[in-house]
Amino acid sequence: MMRPTPASSHTPTLVEDDRLLWVARVARLMDSQFQLPGTRFRFGLDPILGLLPIVGDLSTFAVSVALILTMMRHGAKGSVVVRMVLNVLIDTIVGAIPILGSIFDFAYKANDKNVRLLREHYVEGKYQGSGKGIIALVFIGMLLFFGLLAWGLYVLFAWLWHAMQGG
Repeated sequence: MMRPTPASSHTPTLVEDDRLLWVARVARLMDSQFQLPGTRFRFGLDPILGLLPIVGDLSTFAVSVALILTMMRHGAKGSVVVRMVLNVLIDTIVGAIPILGSIFDFAYKANDKNVRLLREHYVEGKYQGSGKGIIALVFIGMLLFFGLLAWGLYVLFAWLWHAMQGG
């Protein structure tokens, strides 16, 4: 008769952990839910929403941040989180460029990459802790990024307004 192994010795996978299953589903919806008929090319809502100036990019960024925060809460370690944040920042910054960014969004699938990183992290069995310090650091960094972006847009629009007024 086999002795049952203690629950703590089992390393849950992303699929086994119901709390994180929604992360994989949302990432798929955002990056690879749909397939172009007759091809292997897949895409999600990210590039479609990215066609809407500002609002689309901010909404896809918000979804990506929510996914990262969830993964962090469930034990993704700092180096994995940094790689995830870099994926999202690349997707957000390049995706914000008109036309080129829309094309880029169809090819670069940051959320799928992040789920893959988390799965690898779980398979290695290195998940631990809540990551609250990293969450705070990432949140502050993103606030700083968007604060600078808002300030830059304000300066640009003020300059354009001044130029249009003939000043």
